[in-house]
Amino acid sequence: MRIFILSGQSNMAGRGGVHHKRWDGVVPPECAPSPSILRLSAALEWEEACEPLHADIDVAKTCGVGPGMAFARAVLPGLQQPPGAAGIGLVPCAVGGTAIREWARGERLYEQMVCRARAAAGYGEIEAVLWYQGESDADSDAATAAYQGNMEMLIANVRADLGIPLLPFIQVALASGNKRNIEKVRNAQLSINLPNVVTVDALGLALNEDHLHLRTESQVKLGESLAQAYTGNFLQANC
Repeated sequence: MRIFILSGQSNMAGRGGVHHKRWDGVVPPECAPSPSILRLSAALEWEEACEPLHADIDVAKTCGVGPGMAFARAVLPGLQQPPGAAGIGLVPCAVGGTAIREWARGERLYEQMVCRARAAAGYGEIEAVLWYQGESDADSDAATAAYQGNMEMLIANVRADLGIPLLPFIQVALASGNKRNIEKVRNAQLSINLPNVVTVDALGLALNEDHLHLRTESQVKLGESLAQAYTGNFLQANC
């Protein structure tokens, strides 16, 4: 399988279709299950992937549609897998409301992500980390100022701990967050200049009524944009 790590906070975990702490259960066709797309459960078991991908990972919040399934379905045709074969393995790791300091090496979330990635790597190649996080850091001036350095350290640590020095990272530049600092966090994200780090910009995608989380249709668009970033930058190089 081609393995993809999904990590960050709530907009990666998925809040599409979540209203008043309840998910509406609507799964667009772009996010429909496929026998060729698996997910690694919280118990480290492979199963057919379906929305909400993070239901057993981001357990303190209500999960809905995120970008992972739309990403996988968009990537799948380019893999030229035999019909019915497991072509993609998704490894959900995102947890809502988390700041980047909670993803530092030695912290529970970081170690859990690395543990899950290592478990998945026994079944295929880790192709990329998809990362969408930073809204929580925009609430703090100090965290905002430190964001770029912390993100660059995260990338370096994950690559070192997984033994993949040029592991692709596809990060998402924020679509929402504290108005005082959102542009500063976005600038930090867009300023990262490391090999095999690509940024997809979510700015302008439609938000839920909470003005923080992406709507279902926006998650579909984001997933497809992440897929374009992967196939355009990394798919041929990894074949």
